[in-house]
Amino acid sequence: MIQEHDFHYAMENTRVVVSPQGGIETFGTTRFQFSLVSELLDEVDTVRVRSGKIEAERPRILSPHHFSRLMLDGFGEEARDYADWIESQGADIKILRYGFQFRKTDLSERVVREPMDETIERLRNQIGDDPLAALIAGVDDAWEVCLLKFSMEMIRKSAGGNVDEWKRRGLI
Repeated sequence: MIQEHDFHYAMENTRVVVSPQGGIETFGTTRFQFSLVSELLDEVDTVRVRSGKIEAERPRILSPHHFSRLMLDGFGEEARDYADWIESQGADIKILRYGFQFRKTDLSERVVREPMDETIERLRNQIGDDPLAALIAGVDDAWEVCLLKFSMEMIRKSAGGNVDEWKRRGLI
């Protein structure tokens, strides 16, 4: 289990080197292929390359009523008051829900004996024009935190376009 300082270290030291060209699809599932490169701290010029897929489910619009039911699970009276306020706002509040699945069955990893910068450059060239590929430089022990940070960046990148598309189609 990682400690809080490990989490913060991973968040601060994760860098998306190559970001997918597109965002999360508004009306379908999006599958990103990732390569995550991290230095092994106990060996000089040695990195671990993890590759796999992250699947982003189509985003959903939650009504205030549905959102208030979701957020109350395990919360107290203050949460009920807040949920009542959200419901009273009616159509003025729209909440987006993004879902990610990380499938470890698609995960592979290998250790490469070369400097991290060289590995990143080689992988960048291999990715080429793949619009759904991501290359991430991260931290070895907390590598899953690095993937979560990447996922959050994809949500931020995609949210505006998803909302615009729903508006064009008259859904919100």
